[in-house]
Amino acid sequence: MNRFKMLGMALIVLIMVFSLAACGSKEKKSEQKEDVTKDGKIALDYWNAIGGDAGEALQELVDNFNDSQDEIEINSLYQGSYDEALNKLKQVEGTKEAPSIVQLFGTGNREMIDTADIVPVQNFMDEEDYDTSMFEDATIDYYTFDDKIYSMPFSTSNAIMYYNKDAFEEVGLNPDDPPQSYSEIEAASKKLTVKDGDKIERYGFSFPIYGWLFEELMANQGELVVNNDNGRKGERATAAAFDSEAGLNIMNWLKDLHEKDLNANYGRDLDDYGSAFKTGEVAITMQSSAHIADYVADSDFEVGTAFLPHPDGVEPKGAQIGGNSHWIMANQSEEAQEAAWEFLKFLSTAENQAFWSVNTGYFPIRSDARDEQILIDAYEETPQLKTPVEQLEATEPIPETGGAAIGIIPEMRQTIEDQIERLYDGSADPQEALTDAADKTTKAIEKYEKITGN
Repeated sequence: MNRFKMLGMALIVLIMVFSLAACGSKEKKSEQKEDVTKDGKIALDYWNAIGGDAGEALQELVDNFNDSQDEIEINSLYQGSYDEALNKLKQVEGTKEAPSIVQLFGTGNREMIDTADIVPVQNFMDEEDYDTSMFEDATIDYYTFDDKIYSMPFSTSNAIMYYNKDAFEEVGLNPDDPPQSYSEIEAASKKLTVKDGDKIERYGFSFPIYGWLFEELMANQGELVVNNDNGRKGERATAAAFDSEAGLNIMNWLKDLHEKDLNANYGRDLDDYGSAFKTGEVAITMQSSAHIADYVADSDFEVGTAFLPHPDGVEPKGAQIGGNSHWIMANQSEEAQEAAWEFLKFLSTAENQAFWSVNTGYFPIRSDARDEQILIDAYEETPQLKTPVEQLEATEPIPETGGAAIGIIPEMRQTIEDQIERLYDGSADPQEALTDAADKTTKAIEKYEKITGN
């Protein structure tokens, strides 16, 4: 069993254990954390999953907040990956050891709402009539469930297409007019693929085996991943919906590119796809917009960026949001909760969102951040950073682009990845792979809903 399947099984087990222990946030009884003071200030533990250079930028924001006032002290504590942070939270959630604020990826939204002891940020927004009019609609929609914003968005990204402009010029393709339809990508990939006998020295295209990218391609077709409006408008999702013509469009396209040796397969390690692109082994790929700064800095060629591709004859609807948000935990005093809210508001200002965008590659959660000089200068120096913002602005704020609001997203993505691999090794045709993935996802949703009592 490979490490990805082991991780997926572990996540499923942890979800069940956590859910059974919690029995939903509405019924959970938590220990009351005592306020901790430091030098006369209320001190809050802030768990996050941001390391490396981005982690240093986050610490700078924390330090700036601590220096900006004399009533609150934020203690920033790195917890490893998002999965590691979530698993650690499950072990202490509801106890005095739990953090006051936790940062998690968007895929954990439904699970946090269903099982964790949290306070929706909507409560604080309503209390002071907090203005969200400058926030991007798609960003707010992603963190809104039943007309309530549960967590405060912070880092925002979407999937985009990256391409090698130098390679385009080499084969006579217009580097300023990238392919956008599936057939256009296939035609470009044929020209971009370079062979030396039977050896392929450069692949025209590479689609990372990553379930999130499959979801992105569904959203761009304006189609649901799960039923009941992706579980976002009243009724909860009860079954997969990607076993559709839109899902088949994707599977047929990937199968066709694979059989024609136009699509490089590097397994499930996303770093391998990034390395292949940056070294010129692949001319076109797809990945999160959060990698723009990295790809531009580490490539020896001019990097182009473009919107997500779409099937021929399908009007693109836009991209699904990625990134992370902040949750305020409930088992602390009202004073501590208010202090946590003050910190989240600080991180969400136009000035700080511009700083965060420039130093990480994420794009701002609010439109007025783009008026900050630091971001104006960054867009001038690295125009590729504007692509995900423009794609977000072109995205229709509909349930189909909002993403699936379910508690088993990690399992669903792994299931889709399993079936793409079957597609490539010939053990399943596109319809069989799609149906199998949908059936397993539906069963996982049913089990999750039963365990959580929903």
